[in-house]
Amino acid sequence: MKNFKHFKSYQHLCGMNNVGIGTRALNFVIDTLLIFLISYFSYRTSSFYEFYYHSVDIPFYYFFWGTMVVYYFLFESIFTRTPGKWLSVSKVVNKNGKRPAIWRIAIRSIIRVLPIDCFFIPFLDKTLHDYASGTIVVEA
Repeated sequence: MKNFKHFKSYQHLCGMNNVGIGTRALNFVIDTLLIFLISYFSYRTSSFYEFYYHSVDIPFYYFFWGTMVVYYFLFESIFTRTPGKWLSVSKVVNKNGKRPAIWRIAIRSIIRVLPIDCFFIPFLDKTLHDYASGTIVVEA
């Protein structure tokens, strides 16, 4: 937490502004809709194989959570943005304002699966995946 207070005091020198809760909510809605569509079509394809080839039935939530981790990991590790962040003109950076390391993106992506992730905002002034990975979402 101490490092982020230091980051906030110097962010004006780098020209970076933290995004607000409304922007983050918009990112979440857009990205969740895309994740749902991808996972739904993956699930339907799996159901086809299950019906015709008698393969193992896999519940939809496995597809959803798996798609979520892969979606965030690929987009944020390659572009530092997801489609939701592109639309809101924001990106993910480390505390120095640079591209985060790949392991930080992996931590971010995995922790997002936890249902309690967003409930840390009142206590940490950020989500758990931002706090644990040492990253922040700023205006691009």
